[in-house]
Amino acid sequence: MKRVFSILVITAVIALGNLTAQANTAPLMTVNTTAIVAAVQDEAADEAAADETESLSFTQELKKRFIEGGPGFMGIVLLCLILGLAIAIERIIYLNLATTNTSKLAQDVEDALNSGGIEAAKEVCRNTRGPVASIYYQGLDRVDEGVDAAEKAVVAYGGVQMGLLEKNVSWVSLFIALAPMLGFMGTVIGMIQAFDKIEAAGDMQPSLVAGGIKVALLTTVFGLIVAIILQIFYNYIIAKIDSIVNDMEDASITLIDMLVRYKK
Repeated sequence: MKRVFSILVITAVIALGNLTAQANTAPLMTVNTTAIVAAVQDEAADEAAADETESLSFTQELKKRFIEGGPGFMGIVLLCLILGLAIAIERIIYLNLATTNTSKLAQDVEDALNSGGIEAAKEVCRNTRGPVASIYYQGLDRVDEGVDAAEKAVVAYGGVQMGLLEKNVSWVSLFIALAPMLGFMGTVIGMIQAFDKIEAAGDMQPSLVAGGIKVALLTTVFGLIVAIILQIFYNYIIAKIDSIVNDMEDASITLIDMLVRYKK
């Protein structure tokens, strides 16, 4: 009986010890789990912040650098970009509206000329927009004075139309040259200010001049960016003008040949 009682006591002590150990371990496990979760959350937050920094768009980065460059020369460079883009867009719209199908126009004018005479051909030109139609109208309007007079009118009015096509394009080229020069000027002034700080401090400390040099270089970067953007638009405009001028010259030759046949 004593042996049985002793066994029961030993079993109870062992069971109580296991329960106590489990009770003591559970808070530790909870604490460790909480710490692990917190660490994982912190790591995820750091990764999200890093991803947000890496995913900073080009426009946002450009805006940040523009603000760092200062309002002085940056404002002037931005004004060059705005004015240059405004003129370039206006020219592109005008040139696209001035583009016509010269082959179709020449065929319509010839058909009207053969069927209804000069007035019918002039009516076709009046109903068609673009410089080619205007040149055709001027040539047809002078055909009663002879083919030579019509040819002179076509050549003279062709020069007028070319001037209208090239209107304000020189301003775009001005802003292309002006923007980087303003950027270089801002850089030079910023470098002068940086050396003034060195002279005043009497010591060459990188932290003393790094900010000024960075701001000075930003003006050059933005000046070059503005010049590159405007240069692309400028080249497109020049190519469009050359294409329209070639169409005008070909159409003028076609018109003179058409009038010679009509007179015969």
